[in-house]
Amino acid sequence: MAPGTMGRATALGAVLLSLLATPAHAAHAPSPVPERAPERAAALPAAAPDPVALRAALRSALANGAPGALARVDDNGKAHRLAEGLADRGTKRAITAEDRFRIGSVTKTFTTVVLLQLVDEGVLGLDDPVVKHLPGALPNKKITVRHLLGNRSGLYDYTNTLFARTVSGFEAVRNKVFTHRQLLDLSLAKAATGSPGGAYAYSNTNFVVAGMLIEKLTGTSTGAAYRERIITPLKLADTFYVHPETALPGRHSKGYLTSDDSGTSLVDATRQTASWAQSAGAIISSARDLNTFFSALLRGELTSAARLTQMRRWTTVNSTQGYGLGLRRRDLSCGVSVYGHTGAVQGYYTYSFASGDGKRSLTSFANASNNAAVLNTLPRTLEAAFCGTEATARTAAPAEREDIAPDVVRR
Repeated sequence: MAPGTMGRATALGAVLLSLLATPAHAAHAPSPVPERAPERAAALPAAAPDPVALRAALRSALANGAPGALARVDDNGKAHRLAEGLADRGTKRAITAEDRFRIGSVTKTFTTVVLLQLVDEGVLGLDDPVVKHLPGALPNKKITVRHLLGNRSGLYDYTNTLFARTVSGFEAVRNKVFTHRQLLDLSLAKAATGSPGGAYAYSNTNFVVAGMLIEKLTGTSTGAAYRERIITPLKLADTFYVHPETALPGRHSKGYLTSDDSGTSLVDATRQTASWAQSAGAIISSARDLNTFFSALLRGELTSAARLTQMRRWTTVNSTQGYGLGLRRRDLSCGVSVYGHTGAVQGYYTYSFASGDGKRSLTSFANASNNAAVLNTLPRTLEAAFCGTEATARTAAPAEREDIAPDVVRR
């Protein structure tokens, strides 16, 4: 799908602008932390996706406590669909690769795309101070839009406070409706964790502020912006932003939250407002739609080439990961890098990534959360999908961290 078919009147102008002008934000000051320049997309290995290894990873998620798990690989028009276990422990309905689910922080890439489209349209600049557009919102006037989208603002992550205790914290907010401002105030009640433009530090607060920017600059709701700019143009039939409604539409997987206390029952966390997350994590989608989204993004169908390049300017997270603007890079054992995002919301873990050219994409999902053992099985789906039989065992891969309360230790 070419940009001209997307119904966005600004697309042609944005592309011309990127070709004819050097934007002011391209000359930002050097970062004090290690960065990798945007790299040329590594070619996929000759090996096809390995469905045996993919199914083994899903079964491992079940063995470690997830009721169900699924994966879908889209590879040059061919789809591989796998599912294991249950979508609903009560009815015993089997999970399918077509089920909808809460995608958690994969929402952050949707939020970033909307803001980058606004940059393409000349509505704001990546290096604009946030307070230029949201006067008085932040006490530190040096925090820029780029800092928010790269998790380098220094804003404390309020979810560390809300979910220091997992189940009791969730039950306290399950049906609560927050404003963006209330969530931001929870963050600002704590000291900053760093200086603007400093070290990478994952914080949901950044994308709450990004949602505030979207609503201020578009004059519409965040959900309407997603729908008008991404969901409708890409024909994402399974993707919704229902906040503050609590139910998932259509056939969906229930989500199960593991308690902090050993031996207690799983908590059905399916029905919730997800208001604590909003533009940081409240979208509902499916594996098919997420693969479509990331493939389109990496093929350049959602932003100008200049903006996609900015998304892929990496700050080091650890030895195998980088973070750009609302986008993660994962370096796999076969030498391939893939691009997408991870997501956690109570009861749901999601991994959604695509090759640099967008030709191969994977979304894997388990209907569990607050379970480090399950979380650490999902990277194996990336290896199976993108490295195939060329995948090799890694003896010291960095442990995965949840996107909810990232500083809270998971058992």
